[in-house]
Amino acid sequence: MSNHEQHETSHRPVQRKEMSRRQFLSYTLGGTTAFMMGGAVLPMVRFAVDPLLKKKDSGTLVKVVEESKITSEPQEFKFKIHQVDGWYESDPELVAWISKGEDGKIFALSPVCKHLGCTIFWNTKGHNEYDCPCHDARYSIDGKNLAVANSPLDEYEVVVQDGFVYLGPIIPNTRV
Repeated sequence: MSNHEQHETSHRPVQRKEMSRRQFLSYTLGGTTAFMMGGAVLPMVRFAVDPLLKKKDSGTLVKVVEESKITSEPQEFKFKIHQVDGWYESDPELVAWISKGEDGKIFALSPVCKHLGCTIFWNTKGHNEYDCPCHDARYSIDGKNLAVANSPLDEYEVVVQDGFVYLGPIIPNTRV
């Protein structure tokens, strides 16, 4: 190619491809459809995500028993809490094993075995231990794992106020 031909090709205006009527209609209808679908889908997404965006209340305390009824021997106490799970509200009944420690402080243990989630019971075999009937997991009076389970029982947050024992959310065991 000669210099003259190169010079002519470099100065030619760029030819733009014209948009056809069919392409214009496709783009317009596609954009309108996407806009309308967004208008229909966004409220559904907001509805699904809304419970996640709400601030969670700090752990509320529930009045369970009079302080005078607590002994050094663990006792089973049932109580109800109000919980909101998304849009579902319920009042499940929970259980706590409450007793006084050697230090005189009141503590409450969760009855859920850390091995496979069965419910534990106090002193069913006469060894002054918590026993799990499912797989023979055993725990000390403070909730320390003695056999089978690999971690201690969880405990409830405990507040003693005005002669009553109040329980809060479950926390990791602080006694062992």
